[in-house]
Amino acid sequence: MTGVSLVLEDKVVLITGGSRGIGAETVRLFSEAGAKVAFSYRQAREQAEALAAECGGPGRSIAIEQDLNTPQDGRALVAAAVAAFGRLDVLVANHGIWPPDDAPIAQMAEAQWRRTMGVNLDSVFGLVQAAVAQMDAQTPLPNDARGHIVLISSTAGQRGEANHADYAVTKGALISLTKSLSSELAPRGIRVNCVAPGWVTTEMSAAALGHPEVGLKIKSGIPVGRAATPREIAGPVLFLCTPLAGFISGEVLNVNGGAVLVG
Repeated sequence: MTGVSLVLEDKVVLITGGSRGIGAETVRLFSEAGAKVAFSYRQAREQAEALAAECGGPGRSIAIEQDLNTPQDGRALVAAAVAAFGRLDVLVANHGIWPPDDAPIAQMAEAQWRRTMGVNLDSVFGLVQAAVAQMDAQTPLPNDARGHIVLISSTAGQRGEANHADYAVTKGALISLTKSLSSELAPRGIRVNCVAPGWVTTEMSAAALGHPEVGLKIKSGIPVGRAATPREIAGPVLFLCTPLAGFISGEVLNVNGGAVLVG
């Protein structure tokens, strides 16, 4: 008896923030599924180049150094991925920043607000704009949608996060963007969905999860009793880009161990 396989052979995938954490595991999983993967990084050159080599090297996986602060940055990254592989079938907007220090709204610096908006939201506009234009222009692969876009939000985008309003606002906006894009693009064969992770064991969350008091408080609020592994986020992202998810559009897939129950 043969099993069900999640194969993305011949597809070209662009994953932002792919050198570490959730992004790196998503790069690995899409590569294992047979896709050609381009991914961006900002500073972790050695990690990015090692990951690209691990996933097949030139012709199968490439790391692209690219700041993502503006719409122009997003468009430039899509252009680089298309130049490398000739087409684009999947965009996963995974990158983002979470300023770790508490910043009450009365004291939050405008520079912090603008930087978080630029990285987490403005650049996504440019990425999506360029990706949709490319997907519209190319011939779709047989037996699948014209393209897939997955935006990575957060539980913070659904219930807010005290002292991190800048981050929560951007993640809530990505949920709204998912629904808006689905209404616009589903009739053209482009599926747009969102994955909203809870706490995940990454470099970004290590300080909070490793703190004796804060870590216990976080885990006590997760019915599963622990934070997710990066692969447990990458798996749902991959699923949404396969034909098995062909009737899913505009959905927010919550991957949070039961911590936020929403309709």
